[in-house]
Amino acid sequence: MAGNLGLIALIRMDSHLHSPMYFFISNLSFVDISYTSSIAPKMLCDFFREQKAISFVGCATQLFFFIGMGGTECCLLAAMAYDRYAAISNPLLYQSLMSPTICVGMAITAYTGGFLTGLVQTSSIFQLHFCGSLVINHFFCDLPPLMSLSCSSTFFSQVVNFLVVCAVGGTSALVVLVSYGYIIAAVMKIHSIRGRMKAFNTCASHLTTVILFYGSGLFSYLHSNTGHSQEKNKVVSMFYGAVIPMLNPIIYSLRNKEIKEALKKLMERKKQMSCLCAIVP
Repeated sequence: MAGNLGLIALIRMDSHLHSPMYFFISNLSFVDISYTSSIAPKMLCDFFREQKAISFVGCATQLFFFIGMGGTECCLLAAMAYDRYAAISNPLLYQSLMSPTICVGMAITAYTGGFLTGLVQTSSIFQLHFCGSLVINHFFCDLPPLMSLSCSSTFFSQVVNFLVVCAVGGTSALVVLVSYGYIIAAVMKIHSIRGRMKAFNTCASHLTTVILFYGSGLFSYLHSNTGHSQEKNKVVSMFYGAVIPMLNPIIYSLRNKEIKEALKKLMERKKQMSCLCAIVP
């Protein structure tokens, strides 16, 4: 959380980072903070309690925000892929393709799509009947363990879950794949090795995040609901719910020259201020 907050603050403070790419990185960091916050506080409290319980409304709220933020991140990653395509494949039209109005519109669409996803999937789960054991075999309220508690047919919920994953995850993945197809084609036209490496380096952080997020998310939600897979899903859910949001600011900081330079300037400015304070009586 501290890493994501620091990244947002750094982008806000440095005018050189006020571009579409960093606008989306800021939104991604905000989503990561919200994503982790939807599950971490309750989960940490439960570690220190003997009796671990959550209300029906609390569970529905947690699931809604968890899915909503996950869907939003999915859409933002697609928007970031399009941004990289526009920058590399159409540099002369970049300013018009990624104008502030278009960027804000894409961000609003991502949040709207994410929360609609959360609303649809949460509604499909909580119309089920829970009349047997109410012990959730998970660290938080997630789709597979909640479905396993139902004493009514889960067919409708499974169909809705599958269709939503295909619609949001599939469409986002398609945008990413098509964007990178055009990016690779454009990079192959660059004659210098140095130019190609520079172009690929601008996409490396985003591509790493895409592989981690989509890979773990699809494994968790499309894996069969056997007892063995539920144990795997607990680990995978923790990975994309807590570990990936923690890794994202590190990935973007280590792989991004502009962010490293902005951080260096900030540290130098802080050092100069501390020197001035030491000199002034």
